[in-house]
Amino acid sequence: MKEYKMRRGETLDERMPDLEASIEEYFGPITGTDEYRGSDLFVVGEPKNPVFTKIVAGAVEYSGKKDKLAVHFEERSAEEVIAEGLADHAADAVNVKNEFLLEATGRDAKSRRDSMKRAVEDDAPDY
Repeated sequence: MKEYKMRRGETLDERMPDLEASIEEYFGPITGTDEYRGSDLFVVGEPKNPVFTKIVAGAVEYSGKKDKLAVHFEERSAEEVIAEGLADHAADAVNVKNEFLLEATGRDAKSRRDSMKRAVEDDAPDY
């Protein structure tokens, strides 16, 4: 599960007031919920794009901090996608993920990567 921060000064509620509807619009009907760190996340058990096998997404609440977007994309292996002739859907899957994350966080793929790198560097022990 990956957690994403919003841009400075913005909240997930402001960016996506109806997170459930946005998830359905991007990925397909919600089939249930999963608990993650005390928050219920939405599960899309049969995503519209056949490259995905399951998607879990939602807001994770932290006391005293802004909510974060938690997302987990389960995807078929590259070999399976190619064997089933779904290569065209693979590019669409990447686009849908990036569009959803951009709308939710206000950050493009490069800034999300940079933020994750900084988070890992902050956790590294000092020698």
